[in-house]
Amino acid sequence: MLTFHPNPKPWHPYVPTNAQITFSSVLFKTKILPSKIENTLNEEGKQSKQSSAGKIKRLVLTQEGRAKLNTFPDREFYAYPRFVTHVDDGFISALTNLYREKLRPGWEILDLMSSWVSHLPEEVTYKRVVGHGLNAQELAKNPRLDYFFVKDLNQDQHLELESCSFDAVICTVSVQYLQQPEKVFAEVFRVLRPGGMLVVSFSNRLFYEKAISTWRDGTAYSRVQLVVQYFQCVEGFTQPETIRKVPAPAAREDKSPFSWIMRLLGLLSGSDPFYAVIAYKNFKPIYE
Repeated sequence: MLTFHPNPKPWHPYVPTNAQITFSSVLFKTKILPSKIENTLNEEGKQSKQSSAGKIKRLVLTQEGRAKLNTFPDREFYAYPRFVTHVDDGFISALTNLYREKLRPGWEILDLMSSWVSHLPEEVTYKRVVGHGLNAQELAKNPRLDYFFVKDLNQDQHLELESCSFDAVICTVSVQYLQQPEKVFAEVFRVLRPGGMLVVSFSNRLFYEKAISTWRDGTAYSRVQLVVQYFQCVEGFTQPETIRKVPAPAAREDKSPFSWIMRLLGLLSGSDPFYAVIAYKNFKPIYE
């Protein structure tokens, strides 16, 4: 059954377009008239069949590269909420400034693999922000989301969203957990409007047991190049733009193995490096 969440904003319906969707996996923060659900699904479901995901030209990862140390389903790992920020203030500031520069007011945005914060600039108003994640409590806490849905992209990569319906998709410090990134990026390509952008940001922190093997074994440089390849494997994305902001190492930084592990898990303070990879669907728009 559908789960409804009250929202103080003026309500407007948001219904997934795939008629085969399991309603129990979707959560709404807005009110919706149940009588509209079937008609909307039937109409938009027909439209969704007319468009397909982006064409995958090649696979980036080997089967071994997709493996995780913790093989239990991700829904179990994220069963309880984590109301913490997984990166430091410097990273968050750099990300918010990037969004301020790249994302235009009035846009429709999909926050993929989101949490209880989206790091979007507070002063900017967007037409709608749709969130996706694995923990409903975290997503319900996020004040920037107009609606959200829960889905494990490692189990099913299809997004029950209308094709060409978003101006931008953002994915923050989560790309390292995707076991089928080629299919996910192809789906993102589908839901983006022509000229729409995908912004993927990450640092050096991760849940080690849930990150894929290729990411765990990689370096800062190889991880950036890996995300670039995710874009390049889908036909139609523009040449990816990479952004790196790496803080200078402290003069007396503790370089012991214990300190490195603690920093990796986010248990010691320090400056997180900031990486972002950006590309556009079909072409890069020019704005006045």
